[in-house]
Amino acid sequence: MRYLDLHCDTISAIRQARRENRPACLRSFTGQVNLERMRQGGCLGQSFALFVNLRKEEDAAGAAGELLALYQSELEENRDRIRPALTADDLLQNDREGRMSAILTLEEGGIFGGDLRALDAFYRAGARMATLTWNYENELGFPNRFDWQTGACRPETERGLKETGFAFVERMEELGMAVDVSHLGDAGFWDVARAVKKPFAASHSGARLLAPHPRNLTDAMIRALAKRGGVIGINFCPAFLRERPEIKNGREVSAVSDIVRHLLYIRKVGGKDCVCLGSDWDGIEGELEIGSPDRLSLLDDALRKAGLSEPEREKIFWKNAWTFFREVWK
Repeated sequence: MRYLDLHCDTISAIRQARRENRPACLRSFTGQVNLERMRQGGCLGQSFALFVNLRKEEDAAGAAGELLALYQSELEENRDRIRPALTADDLLQNDREGRMSAILTLEEGGIFGGDLRALDAFYRAGARMATLTWNYENELGFPNRFDWQTGACRPETERGLKETGFAFVERMEELGMAVDVSHLGDAGFWDVARAVKKPFAASHSGARLLAPHPRNLTDAMIRALAKRGGVIGINFCPAFLRERPEIKNGREVSAVSDIVRHLLYIRKVGGKDCVCLGSDWDGIEGELEIGSPDRLSLLDDALRKAGLSEPEREKIFWKNAWTFFREVWK
C-alpha cells in the first residue's frame, strides 16, 4: 500500500543530531524516518516539516534557513531515490519513475517575522504547507494555552488570528500553499475556517472526543474542515490517541488499535474524504507500535480487519491527501 504522510520532524531531528556532533543523514538516520524505512513502507510522499522552537533559537529565521539548506542538500544527495514534489502531478510522476516524493512544509509561523516577503521566499524554495503557530504566540496568532512548568494545556477560545495572520492566510491561498491549523488555538481555527476560500488541513491532530487533548479537533471542527474539502492527518502521539495511554517499559504506548479508532471516528464524523495520515514521526516519543514507515503494514492490516475495502484504505493512506494537495496547490 502506498502512503502519503502529512507530517514528520525528521529534518529538524537530523539538524539537532549534527549539532550534538552525532552523524546523521536522511539515507541512514537512526531516528524514526529514513529512506530505507520509507521505501519499505511504500512511500508515495513524505511531508518534511522545518520545525523551529522559538524559545530555543535566538534567530528563528536563521534556524529555518539552516533547516532549508539541510533539506535541499539531503534531497540533492539522494536524487536517485527521492525528489521534491511541488505539484500533485509531481507525486505521481516521481512514483512512475521509481522515486519517492518529499513535500516541504513549515512548522512555526514565527519564522516569517510577520513579513509576507519571507513567506513568498519559502514558497519559491518549495514549501507547500505551513502551520501558523507552534506552541507560542507569534506575529500571526495564538496557539492553545500551555503551562510550560506543569505541562497542562487548555483550549485558547478567546485569542485567534492577528491582523497579520489573516493577511498570511490570504497570501498562502494566492500562492497555493496549504494552511495548516495543527497547533493553532480553537479561536484561531474558527478564524481560519471563516477566512479561507480553499480547503485547509490539520496535518497532525486527532479527535478530541476520543482523547481530550486541545491539539485534537472537536466534532464541530472536524465537520467544518471536512465541509471545506480539508483533511486531518492522524497523529500517532500517545497523548493524542488516549487520555491515559497504557504504559509499557516506562513509556506511553501508541497502539495501532487507537490509531484505527481515531481514523474511523473522524471518517464517521467528517466523511470518507477528510481523513489521512499525519504521523509526527521524529517529533514524538513513546512505545510506538508504528514507530517508523516500514511498520505501516500493521495499520493496513488492522483497517482491513475492521472491514474497510482496499479502495477505502487507499483513501486514508494516500488518495485523500493527494486530492487535497491537487485542489490547494493550484
